[in-house]
Amino acid sequence: MFDQEQLMIAIKEYVENINLFDKKATNLFRHAIVDTISNTVTVKENGEIFVATGDIPAMWLRDSTFQVLPYLELVDDIPSIKQLIHGVIKQQLSFLLHDPYANAFNIEENDRHYSNDRSNIPISSLVWERKFEIDSLCAPFFLAYRLYQTGYQKHINKDFWKSAELVIDTFITEQRHEQSEYRFQRSDCPSSDTLQNNGKGTPIYYTGMVWSGFRPSDDACHYGYFIPGNCFILVILDQLLALLIDNKQEKLKEKIIQLKSEIFEGINRYGLITDQSGSLYYAYEVDGLGNQLFMDDANVPSLLSLPFLGYCKDNDPIYLNTRKKCLSEQNPYYYSGSYLTGIGSPHTPPQYVWPISIAMEGLTTADIAMIKEKIIKIANTDDQTNQCHEGIDVNDPKNYTREWFSWSNMTYCQLVFHYMKLINKK
Repeated sequence: MFDQEQLMIAIKEYVENINLFDKKATNLFRHAIVDTISNTVTVKENGEIFVATGDIPAMWLRDSTFQVLPYLELVDDIPSIKQLIHGVIKQQLSFLLHDPYANAFNIEENDRHYSNDRSNIPISSLVWERKFEIDSLCAPFFLAYRLYQTGYQKHINKDFWKSAELVIDTFITEQRHEQSEYRFQRSDCPSSDTLQNNGKGTPIYYTGMVWSGFRPSDDACHYGYFIPGNCFILVILDQLLALLIDNKQEKLKEKIIQLKSEIFEGINRYGLITDQSGSLYYAYEVDGLGNQLFMDDANVPSLLSLPFLGYCKDNDPIYLNTRKKCLSEQNPYYYSGSYLTGIGSPHTPPQYVWPISIAMEGLTTADIAMIKEKIIKIANTDDQTNQCHEGIDVNDPKNYTREWFSWSNMTYCQLVFHYMKLINKK
């Protein structure tokens, strides 16, 4: 049986020997890396491990992946981390099999929901929220592949492949969303919290890409084809193909290869914009009808995060051109103030920058000086709470959303590990 207490002690002892170049940054790292295992993780008797997002008692498939992903940096010294990750994946796959259209789940069938939404099916008592977000279906397999890369394979089992087939079939269905039964409507809420057109979303045309109702911010997509999410799908399709090398599931393999080809073609045909100089960059969302939206959001997957996810190299010309525009006033959610500069989100107030996006700037470069700058900047935004927040006022770090946000904490830890690996290579 997985021993959560012993793992917490082992992690705490390990990180107490890590000293960064800045005392405040060190203290935040030591606290954040232990906080997730001690305050968000619940181990169930069946071996599933539930990971709450922080100040909300639900588990998001995407958030939980990035909450525990940094722990894989410690597996060589603390092997029991592999059991933690396996347990999280087991829980994620169980949720996927229960409802592949839901983004967040309860720890048990307690009938707690964010809102009483109208959907095409009654919302399950296990589901916290039923927003269809394509990145939610990618995240568990992204985590599973990272665990597999450590040499651990026990999680690649029947449930894994059953879940994979369900996800692939769901993606194929949502390539032609007009034929899908999925609906989502919420009353008495901002327009970003519900889907237009009787819950079907704004009009789209077939592109080969997969439709997404919502972004990783849980805000509704303006246009139905979310480009960073479709890039993320291509990443996990390649990973699934790598795992299928010694597997005899030829029909699943054929589905994946076909889906990969169609999404790739769709991104390159509809998801690229040409600027005035003739250079290409990625759109954030498109509809296949000629409409393209450029912006970037702090939540991952984002355009900024594409190299971190493994979609492209950090020196890829199209990515670099896209990155430059994301980190400029061409992105309507790029904010600059007397204290902070960076990417925020329409999910939070204007002029609020997210530590997740600050960390992602560092996670998508090998520039050590820049990475140090980002680490220090994030550490200085905690307002003496020893926690990373969601969004922070660019002019006053005492104004922020969410005092406790585990995903933000752990993305900061991921950045610290990135820095340490680069330093050790020198």
